[in-house]
Amino acid sequence: MDGTLTDLNAIPDMTDGDVERLLAALTRETRRVERVELSFGAVWIKRYGTERPPIWTKAQTTLARLFGQPFLRPSPSLDGKGMIAREIRRIGAFAAQGVPVPKVLYSSGSALVLSDVAPTVTARLDVLHDTEPAAHDALLVACAAHLGALHGKGLCHGRPHPRDFFVAGERSIGFMDFEEEPEAAMPLATAQARDLWLLFLQLTDRARLGEATAQKAYAAWRTNAPPAAEAELREMLRFLGKFLSPTRLIGRVHMGSDLRRFLAATRYLQGVLLPPRPADASKAGKDD
Repeated sequence: MDGTLTDLNAIPDMTDGDVERLLAALTRETRRVERVELSFGAVWIKRYGTERPPIWTKAQTTLARLFGQPFLRPSPSLDGKGMIAREIRRIGAFAAQGVPVPKVLYSSGSALVLSDVAPTVTARLDVLHDTEPAAHDALLVACAAHLGALHGKGLCHGRPHPRDFFVAGERSIGFMDFEEEPEAAMPLATAQARDLWLLFLQLTDRARLGEATAQKAYAAWRTNAPPAAEAELREMLRFLGKFLSPTRLIGRVHMGSDLRRFLAATRYLQGVLLPPRPADASKAGKDD
């Protein structure tokens, strides 16, 4: 590890007061993620090893084995030090490809200090939602385009969500939160296909202009994404499509937000990659 990452005084523009303030924040360990204001601006503290592995992680492993579907596998589970090493390594890999990412300013045995990269895409979407629907959806399309460019560089994010993207200039989207490493648990093309599906869980639900935005977003992703990722996405959708009818039935009793996003994203992507035959389309219409 770079020795400068373990020296608070090596952070650019730090004053003695900043060092004291940041040390106090690092030692109090109140929240897993914490914003700290310093004389030159804000930084973020991310703490690791403070949470138990979610039950869903074990469930994912079981389901992946049961159904023989690699895209269901969770990223390898690591301790706090391993998580820190993974995040630093992945930030470095993205930066080396020219992708905007936060800077790692400091690393301890249990926490990272990262540069501020506001505004997040989520924050920007919230501002545009009611007043500028076209600009709102253009930002969603930009997220898909930059995710495709990321995939074209041989990378994947792991949990692409507008809160983990940031606005890095007028025409650039940056990425943060690199705790996941799906390519360590599945083929890269599968991880990239899952990236796109996970993004569409949010995109189809948030789009103000409906399917027109989804169409533009998929085309934007596909422009730079590897053909192998699209092929893997097609296989994923064949499997996920088996759960559309049961999900619709459950939704008639209670349509929660997770079910709604699953239906909207999976149904749309299936229509793009697995268009129904005329007989199937007629049957689907009767079922709906």
